[in-house]
Amino acid sequence: MKRASTLAATLVAATLGTSAMATNTIVDIAVSDERFSTLVAAVSAAGLVETLQGDGPFTVYAPINDAFAALPAGTVETLLEPANKGQLTNVLLYHVDDRNLTAGMIPHGSNYFKPVLASERLCITRSQDGVMIADGTGEMANVIIADIQADNGVIHVIDKVLLPGTRPDCH
Repeated sequence: MKRASTLAATLVAATLGTSAMATNTIVDIAVSDERFSTLVAAVSAAGLVETLQGDGPFTVYAPINDAFAALPAGTVETLLEPANKGQLTNVLLYHVDDRNLTAGMIPHGSNYFKPVLASERLCITRSQDGVMIADGTGEMANVIIADIQADNGVIHVIDKVLLPGTRPDCH
């Protein structure tokens, strides 16, 4: 898996070209940070590199490698198979909002947010303890680093892969 992630990061970096090197897109930031190598491999396998290099704005809830490693054994490898591209794309689009939402823009309390995967909802809770996100499994991801600014949006680093499913409880 590590080899596939490294290869994908190299391929994504190669496709950026020299003109993109002057920018600081969400993809540029992810490729340059080893903590996101699995995410970069997934974005590449899903064919979403160009999308996330676009003008945006985007808010990306970016799981770190440890979040992917916490999934059941074989899940990441299965999602990365070409036959599962649609499912992988849905999981990744569940991590993207088509607005530029800094942590300070998220209202206090629990509120529904609509990711790009329009059939789904996230429940994002902001409190004095930080920002947490409930996904379709009902489990919570914690924003461990907020507000990494990119030219085309913002990244919030999370400790869990968000999975679509049942609409989360948002109290």
